[in-house]
Amino acid sequence: MSGAPAPSPRDLIHTAIWNEVAELDNPFAAHTAMCRGYDVFGAMLGRARWVEMLWLLLRPELPPRAALDTLEALAVALANPGPRDPSVHAAMCGAVGGSTAAASLIAALSVGAGRVGGAREVHDAMSMWQQCGPDLQAWPGWAAPAPDAAIEVWPERAHVPGCDPHGVSTPLPVRQLLAAAVQIGGGERTAWLLAHLDSAQQALGLPLAISGAAAAIFCDLGFTPQEGEMLYLLLRLPGAAAHALEQSAGGFKQFPFYPVELQEAA
Repeated sequence: MSGAPAPSPRDLIHTAIWNEVAELDNPFAAHTAMCRGYDVFGAMLGRARWVEMLWLLLRPELPPRAALDTLEALAVALANPGPRDPSVHAAMCGAVGGSTAAASLIAALSVGAGRVGGAREVHDAMSMWQQCGPDLQAWPGWAAPAPDAAIEVWPERAHVPGCDPHGVSTPLPVRQLLAAAVQIGGGERTAWLLAHLDSAQQALGLPLAISGAAAAIFCDLGFTPQEGEMLYLLLRLPGAAAHALEQSAGGFKQFPFYPVELQEAA
C-alpha cells in the first residue's frame, strides 16, 4: 500500500473552469477559488475587468485587447434593450403586478429566448454564418424549415435569422453597433455586414436587427452558437432588472404603455 495520504474531500471539487479548496473548518465554503488558474479573490479582484472574467469562464485563455474591447462594447449595446423590447416589457409587467425579482427576470429570459428577436435567433444566425458565410443567396434557403429536421422545442424558423420580419429599414443603433465594433477591431463578418447593409436588405427583403449584428460579432470573436445564445440572454438582463425595479416602485398607474381595451367574445 502506498504511504501517500488519501485526497481530502475538500480538494475534489473542480472542473475545467473552476477549482476550489474549502475552508478547513467548513467544507461548504471556499478558501480559494481559481478560474483557469487565476486566483479570483487573491489576484483578479481590483485588477481584472468584468469582461475578462466573463471571457475566462468560456475560454481557457484571454484574447487580444481588441477582442475584449469588442465584447465590452457589445455588452454595453445589449445591456438595456429598452421597454419596447418584449423581454423587458415582460419583466416590467411582472414587477408592476407585484412579482418577485426572480419571477420578473425569469419572465425576461423566457420571452427573450425565442426565434423572433430572442437568443435562439442569435444561435440560428450564427449557425447560418458558419454554414453559408456571406452568401446572401443561400441565407433564405438555410432559414427555411427542412422537411426532415429534428423536432425542436422552438417554433419553426419563419424568416432569415438576424433580420427584423416587421422592419422597414435597419435601425440607427444597429448601424452604430456595427461601426463601433469595426472601429475597435471587429472581424471579417462584422466589417462585411456593415459594408453591405443596404444591399443585404434589398436581397433579403428584410432589414438587419440587433440580433443579427450581435450574431456576426459573436462569430468574429470565436464563440459557438450555443455560447452566443447564452451570452445574448445574459447580457440583456441588466435592462430588464432596472426597468422591473422602476415599475415595482411606481405602480401600475404609472405603467408607460397605452391601456389595453378588452372586449367580450361574441
